[in-house]
Amino acid sequence: MWNGVLPAVTTKFTDDGTLDRDEMLRCFQLQMDAGVDGLIACGSLGEGPMLSHDERIEVLRLCKQVSGTKPALLTIAEAATRDACELARKAARAGADGLMVVPSTIYHTDPRETVATLTAIASASELPIMIYSNRLAYRVDVTIPIMEELAKIDLFVAVKESSDDIRRSTDIINHFGDRFALLTGVDNLAFEALAVGATGWVAGLCLAFPAETVAIYRLMRAGRQREALDIYRWFRPLLDLDVSTYLVQNIKLAEQIAIGSNDRVRAPRLPLTGARREQVEQVIRTAIAKRPALPVLA
Repeated sequence: MWNGVLPAVTTKFTDDGTLDRDEMLRCFQLQMDAGVDGLIACGSLGEGPMLSHDERIEVLRLCKQVSGTKPALLTIAEAATRDACELARKAARAGADGLMVVPSTIYHTDPRETVATLTAIASASELPIMIYSNRLAYRVDVTIPIMEELAKIDLFVAVKESSDDIRRSTDIINHFGDRFALLTGVDNLAFEALAVGATGWVAGLCLAFPAETVAIYRLMRAGRQREALDIYRWFRPLLDLDVSTYLVQNIKLAEQIAIGSNDRVRAPRLPLTGARREQVEQVIRTAIAKRPALPVLA
């Protein structure tokens, strides 16, 4: 159901810490103009856990305002299943096209609990769901046996595979065929995942470099791997910024430099400073200085 490049958008704030709606609309439109295939609101990169439910619904509505006929998804990542179900119902009422769901963020569920949590959220919203499997960041691994249970429910339509093990992508395809849309959620494994059959990319550095992200995806789908690999090799130092404790600060700094946005974050996060900021800025500015010409895409 969901394929292509779906950026996990950042949430923009004003100087006083409130939502910067105008800046989000501007940045979201840049993504759509570059040819992305949908938008995902309020994930880890979107600082979802730092936002109230009302704020998350507002960001979703801004995504919907820009995405047109393409899907706008809301991320559900709550500690309690009850709260996750309530937010899922609010998303449905607000017109979400679907949900990206993290099973649990505080208590690390066992397989039985993971299935129960995801099933409850699906029942609460009746929206199609992308399962977010990330055993490294969230310590809840949505394994193939768990997915077998979820495959019995039509609302589970996709999986964002972020285990950091490229073999998992092939395992999912071998086991389920095309039952689930398979999207990679690790920026610096995107080429590898697309090469073995992933049909989508939940992207982070796309927010600062949307044209290059879309080019890699479309070239891979067209069988033009050599051209995609050339761009990907240039892109890799930037993509590594997504795989970091500081991914939000890193990518917001990239947005500030590349598209003229800002790097405001919500506490407890703080913008990068000192040597760490200098290092990240160097990566970004070096890449911009060597930015490749993109091939013509169909």
